[in-house]
Amino acid sequence: MNKEIRKYGTIKRDGDGNSRLVVGKAISFNQPSENLGGFIEYIHPQAITKDLVNNSDVIAKFNHNDDRVLARWNKGQGSMILDLQEDGLYYMFEAPNTTDGNDLLELLKRGDISQSSFAFTLAADKDSEKWVRNADGQIERHIYKIGGLYDVSPVFTPAYSSTSCLTRNLSEKLEEIKENDTKLDLILEEIKLM
Repeated sequence: MNKEIRKYGTIKRDGDGNSRLVVGKAISFNQPSENLGGFIEYIHPQAITKDLVNNSDVIAKFNHNDDRVLARWNKGQGSMILDLQEDGLYYMFEAPNTTDGNDLLELLKRGDISQSSFAFTLAADKDSEKWVRNADGQIERHIYKIGGLYDVSPVFTPAYSSTSCLTRNLSEKLEEIKENDTKLDLILEEIKLM
């Protein structure tokens, strides 16, 4: 299977700059991508299931660079949280105190990075995608089933403008947020309102 990369979202830095918490929306359901070389793509809500997320090993990479790892979700364990919501897939991690983590925070602060992306493969099912030409003559690709999810990344240039990534000035540490779903839900609701 060929791994595909799609870039989405908005990332910004809030607060006084002391927070290392990065929150993003990697996938937006039912939203058009930018033009992907002759077609527009839509990811449908059924394309990603909780089972897929829970059984995936997903790495947060700086601009999809394999050598610039920021966090990891390995079947529910690790330094990143993935949260599947009705409108898309969200991620959250504390930026590591590394060159890449510090670079990411600085670029978020400056506004140079403001969006998110993800890498995936289609499911082997024949109904995992559908190609159509809309009334305006534009070719559309509709994705109904993703077979593998591999990374979610803060990026410079997204394929979907409806994704996001931001830092938060929160006194709570990432571990506290993992233990308290209410706090996570409040943060995710705030992101949806952006």
